[in-house]
Amino acid sequence: MTIEQTQLGKTGPKVGRIGLGAMGMSGAYGASDEAESIATIHAALDSGATLVDTGDFYGAGHNEMLIHRALAERPREDYQLSVKFGALRGPDGSFGGVDTRPEAMRNFLHYSLQRLGVDYVDIYRPARLDPAVPIEDTVGAIAEMVQAGYVRHIGLSEVGAQTLRRAAAVAPIVDLQIEYALITRGIEREILPTARELGIGITAYGVLSRGLLSDSLRANQTFAPDDFRAHSPRFQGENLTANLRLVSALAQIGGRHGVSVAQLAIAWVLTRGADIVPLIGARRVDRWSEAVAALDVRLSESELAAIEAAAPAEAVAGDRYAAPQMAMLDSER
Repeated sequence: MTIEQTQLGKTGPKVGRIGLGAMGMSGAYGASDEAESIATIHAALDSGATLVDTGDFYGAGHNEMLIHRALAERPREDYQLSVKFGALRGPDGSFGGVDTRPEAMRNFLHYSLQRLGVDYVDIYRPARLDPAVPIEDTVGAIAEMVQAGYVRHIGLSEVGAQTLRRAAAVAPIVDLQIEYALITRGIEREILPTARELGIGITAYGVLSRGLLSDSLRANQTFAPDDFRAHSPRFQGENLTANLRLVSALAQIGGRHGVSVAQLAIAWVLTRGADIVPLIGARRVDRWSEAVAALDVRLSESELAAIEAAAPAEAVAGDRYAAPQMAMLDSER
């Protein structure tokens, strides 16, 4: 099938209605198979997706090099690369904050271009707000890279409404990458209305809530030490037990319509507006195929109401990140 396209923000490119998030292909959720990951990237593009999202710190550069190998034979105009930068990592994999100074940004960009094997990045964005660097400085420096031809568009990630306004006053911002799902709806209060007022699109990650909104988790609740979910509050003890009750309620609704919980969750996000592009973190071809099929799910107003009643956002147990990471999120302030 060919996925329909939508414009990313009022100044951004045309992209596939859903995009591929590649983080899970580089160890964020335990071991992954490189050949299967590459096949998944190919399947995404073959189905009409065009946007591939990565970060230079995913697998310490592994993710970018994997994408390079997957896309080496593809015409550059057939896909868009969205890249996050700024996260600092230690040799043990620990996080050391962020650095979005202009000189650091240029350094990160240089290495990303080399690892990806491309002359430009379609969308470049700081992974988090750097409390030591005014957002105006970071965005202004990326705008210089746009002028120089190394970047096509500027994006942001996990920032609040006021930061979004300050950034947009410096240069056009095409999209805000932020977590948004049936049970993660905080952006609806202020961030989403502000983005729409400013003509900024949303690339929504965590649409399946790190796999919580799926059928597979109910069968396997054991996570490897290097799996993000082993340290996520929503996947711990009584929180997980409570959250799986929400998933079971959704499974009953999905069963009546012949769709999976994951498809129901993706279809719900797709109803939120054409300016929201879900990033699907598939790392297997069958998972991508399942996600694409959600584009054909049609939900009536009564069905949407039933879904939201079965899994109300306020009922989810546990924060979406551990406390130290939540403290870094400008979007949560």
